[in-house]
Amino acid sequence: MHDLRTTRWAANLRRRNITVVAASVVTVAMMVALSFAAVPLYRLFCQVTGFAGTTQVAASAPGAIGSKIVTVRFDANVAPNLAWQFVAPKPVEVRLGEERLVAFKATNIGNEPLLGTATFNVTPLQIGKYFNKIECFCFTEQLLLPGESKEFPVSFFVDPSIAEDDDGKDVAAITLSYTFFNKGRPALEAYLRAHKSAVSAFDAVGAVRR
Repeated sequence: MHDLRTTRWAANLRRRNITVVAASVVTVAMMVALSFAAVPLYRLFCQVTGFAGTTQVAASAPGAIGSKIVTVRFDANVAPNLAWQFVAPKPVEVRLGEERLVAFKATNIGNEPLLGTATFNVTPLQIGKYFNKIECFCFTEQLLLPGESKEFPVSFFVDPSIAEDDDGKDVAAITLSYTFFNKGRPALEAYLRAHKSAVSAFDAVGAVRR
């Protein structure tokens, strides 16, 4: 009788242990899945709300509306591990709803191809939901070969509805800021393999391997 009770107790203990382990595995799996989902969800939230100065994307501008003019300034930065010179255009004045095209300029001052990607925001931060980009170099990765310079265009407008927002109607100046980061060697090699025609005049692949 004692052996039977012991056997049942041991079986129940094993079942409880299995249940606890299974629950722990499921919990960990869910946490990992959520951690991967958090970044795109956060980006989506920022894009929809303009949170933290995140700008919007539009297919076209509505055209100039009203007489209010906003000064747009530009800021250009590079991460320490990216051997680029990155220069911002001069400030411009735009009417609400008016499309404006400007160009940043970058030069690879290093001795090997470098693949960069740009992050961005606008200040004041609450204006992000009213700042719309139609065309932007920040939408894609950018390759610069050694000594190469490129102009990076940005086409944008300020949503006229900013004039109806208590937090935005008195804003007279907006700063659009970019920071370029090095995508790293694996991303560069993958890019070069996929875009061989873009570097046909240079032995870029060889430079990376050396």
